[in-house]
Amino acid sequence: MLARIGLIGMISLSVLLMASDADGAPIKKDRFYYENKGEMIWEVQTDQKMIALTFDDGPDRVQTNEILDLLHRFDAKSTFFVVGKRVAQYPDLLRRVVEEGHEVANHTYNHIYFKLPASEEIVRQEIESTEKEIFQATGLKSSLFRPPGGTYDDRIVQVSNRMGLMPVMWSWHQDTRDWSRPGIRKIVDKVLQNARNGDIVLFHDHVQGKSQTIPALEIILPELKARGFRLVTVSELIKSSVSEINRKLPAGGKSS
Repeated sequence: MLARIGLIGMISLSVLLMASDADGAPIKKDRFYYENKGEMIWEVQTDQKMIALTFDDGPDRVQTNEILDLLHRFDAKSTFFVVGKRVAQYPDLLRRVVEEGHEVANHTYNHIYFKLPASEEIVRQEIESTEKEIFQATGLKSSLFRPPGGTYDDRIVQVSNRMGLMPVMWSWHQDTRDWSRPGIRKIVDKVLQNARNGDIVLFHDHVQGKSQTIPALEIILPELKARGFRLVTVSELIKSSVSEINRKLPAGGKSS
């Protein structure tokens, strides 16, 4: 259990055990609750200078390729949360993502915004259909899942967990809102002015209209590298945090 909590940081399990009132009032199942249980991730607490860039809604024939070119130029790895129906259109792009050392994760088949309370059947169907496309394209399975719009409830969390997927959101201070095309400078400032260890940054590699994400990345990537940040996949960020927790355990201590 400690190892799973370590994905988020060293948060005391005792806090979770005290989360309900003495009179048995129901526990509020919010970010605090799920992070403590190790069932969802918003960001990772780490002393290492590491940041995970994530891209939603692709693959896109033009934008994904241009983003991959930039990531290659700056020796950066990222996680792509893909939409199943777009994977079916562009399986070759997904193969390029994997071949270049990036991570593929699940973002539903139809980019559906789940109505709450969520239907277990719909959640499972959206995830399974996307996993099928990912596997057909790459021979790999995902370990991470991001519900469109960041919409979640307990059913979405539990269904994805049972399917072997960790729901991953993003750092609240690192939502670039690049999908709305707010201006290149705003995207750049959002990332660079807030950059800190363990961030998970939200971008999109499929944006309607001319993408501002790509010119923003041309500024963001070299600056983060100049500051000494390693740009890694979400899974690598998680793994580094678990290793860090285990190193800090007392001699002979266990992580489970």
